[in-house]
Amino acid sequence: MAGMKTATGDYIDSSWELRVFIGEEDPEAESLTLRVTGESHIGGVLLKIVEEIKRKQDWSDHAIWWEQKRQWLLQTHWTLDKYGILADARLFFGPQHRPVILRLPNRRALRLRASFSQPLFQAMVAICRLLSIRHPEEMSLLRAPEKEKKKKKEKEPEEEVYDLTKVVLVGGVAPASFRGMPAHFSDSAQTEACYHMLSRPQPPPDPLLLQRLPRPSSLLDKTQLHSRWLDSSRCLMQQGIKAGDTLWLRFKYYSFFDLDPKTDPVRLTQLYEQARWDLLLEEIDCTEEEMMVFAALQYHINKLSQSGEVDEPAGTDSGLDDLDLALSNLEVKLEGSAPTDMLDSLTTIPELKDHLRIFRPRKLTLKGYRQHWVVFKETTLSYYKSQDEAPGEPIQQLNLKGCEVVPDVNVSGQKFCIKLLVPSPEGMSEIYLRCQDEQQYARWMAGCRLASKGRTMADSSYSSEVQAILAFLSLQRTGGGGGGSGNHPQGPDASAEGLNPYGLVAPRFQRKFKAKQLTPRILEAHQNVAQLSLSEAQLRFIQAWQSLPDFGISYVVVRFKGSRKDEILGIANNRLIRIDLSVGDVVKTWRFSNMRQWNVNWDIRQVAIEFDEHINVAFSCVSASCRIVHEYIGGYIFLSTRERARGEELDEDLFLQLTGGHEAF
Repeated sequence: MAGMKTATGDYIDSSWELRVFIGEEDPEAESLTLRVTGESHIGGVLLKIVEEIKRKQDWSDHAIWWEQKRQWLLQTHWTLDKYGILADARLFFGPQHRPVILRLPNRRALRLRASFSQPLFQAMVAICRLLSIRHPEEMSLLRAPEKEKKKKKEKEPEEEVYDLTKVVLVGGVAPASFRGMPAHFSDSAQTEACYHMLSRPQPPPDPLLLQRLPRPSSLLDKTQLHSRWLDSSRCLMQQGIKAGDTLWLRFKYYSFFDLDPKTDPVRLTQLYEQARWDLLLEEIDCTEEEMMVFAALQYHINKLSQSGEVDEPAGTDSGLDDLDLALSNLEVKLEGSAPTDMLDSLTTIPELKDHLRIFRPRKLTLKGYRQHWVVFKETTLSYYKSQDEAPGEPIQQLNLKGCEVVPDVNVSGQKFCIKLLVPSPEGMSEIYLRCQDEQQYARWMAGCRLASKGRTMADSSYSSEVQAILAFLSLQRTGGGGGGSGNHPQGPDASAEGLNPYGLVAPRFQRKFKAKQLTPRILEAHQNVAQLSLSEAQLRFIQAWQSLPDFGISYVVVRFKGSRKDEILGIANNRLIRIDLSVGDVVKTWRFSNMRQWNVNWDIRQVAIEFDEHINVAFSCVSASCRIVHEYIGGYIFLSTRERARGEELDEDLFLQLTGGHEAF
């Protein structure tokens, strides 16, 4: 027992005084002085603190934070000696869950209680469970950017902050549904309004506000966002986050698994909002035609949202829906293909053969496209001078595995080109394929995309890839004559009211066109999407976003080993891209599927990656910590291991093993 005294009041045991501050990190916080020994365990110290405070309340969420070591003392059976705590330790007794303000993908603010003691990944699982978002592994938190100091003191308008700090979910129990929403949102009018904010698209922003928001003007600017990601393996407290701080909640990994409008209304809406703001703030580039399609989809979604047409099937039994879906899937699997078709598919290698126009940019040349006979088999593209010479030696043969496939399309101008950047010993070899029409373009584009991933046209996803490309092209095609538009309740004549095109397009198009020029083009594109439901329109918007050439690439400034200049490293869900910083051209691409291992030297802050064929790449990070690159690589590899059969199971240990660093904190 600590604190044995003699008759004179002197201590005769090995006990010593330990000072503990009550509350969060605050120099003026009240403190207690306890008499302890090195053999005192943390649980006993917690009990003494509660007894000394002499206040009845629920202390179950409280724990001790060791300020000097930036560490929570959560192992209550450990002794002070085992932790290495001495009399000079600054300890704080405070709650593990504290309020933070999250800036959501839809730019709205939400206050909730988050864990400051668990690794961020586990805290994100709890946050997404509270917000009714499946697959929390795709999301993470960023530090809010520092506000620029304004010369004039402008009074900022008060912003509505939704509050969920009083909502507590029971651990291990799936939230029940009530009145078409998770039960914990139906407790009050405030929480119900919060759910509607989460699950319904927001109206278009004020065009003047949109023009004032910061936008990246170069690739270098785009790297700044990715330097602010928090570490998934450390808790918020260890990363200097304090109660009441504002953090950004975003989809970090662009690999969206099992996106279902019925079970994912919040996830679908927030993903749509992130895609929408990416386009409006020019975080991702798109063509003029594509922007009109995105504007038309936004306009349609906003109309449906304002009219209250949400996808909530009334009076249907979800159990029967699930049963019908399962039976239809089983029927498709049982029907399958005939045994003879299956045998043919196993013995026949699918290939494409057609006349295409090819252009190979070279220095000091003005030659344009030339027609060739092109054969595409497995992952190899070969082209000949004519069809008669096809059995012989081709002019050139290219293996497209690991190449970059970039669409170059103008539907109104009947331009259907495919830009290929093929890896070669000298860097990236550039070649353009020009197709005659949409059908030919869709077939060849789908084949090139699969080949770049190391897959052939025998892959089951080939047909769906062709259909997705055709669907995106049909959105860009302007509506036909006035014959059919009058039958649509949301045709241009009926929907021209209240359309402010400047809230639907990026500022560069606001500068280029007047409102009266944009409005008819948006309404014309709207005819192609006017019959979509709200969830279908959101899914179509996300699919179109995913079809953009620069989709899902996170940028970091690095310096490759042996190089004297900074370059850009692009990280996508299946590859790493080396980009020239000065001109923005792709120099080299490496696929994750060819990666053998990667290591991080935390002392010199260098990432080293080994690929097949003894290819080694090493670089140091300039604009962000190498931990962020390490976490991106490990995170994407983890996401590639997910299987639909496992359902909602999430292997948290595997994620932390792949993304956690060994950096000395």
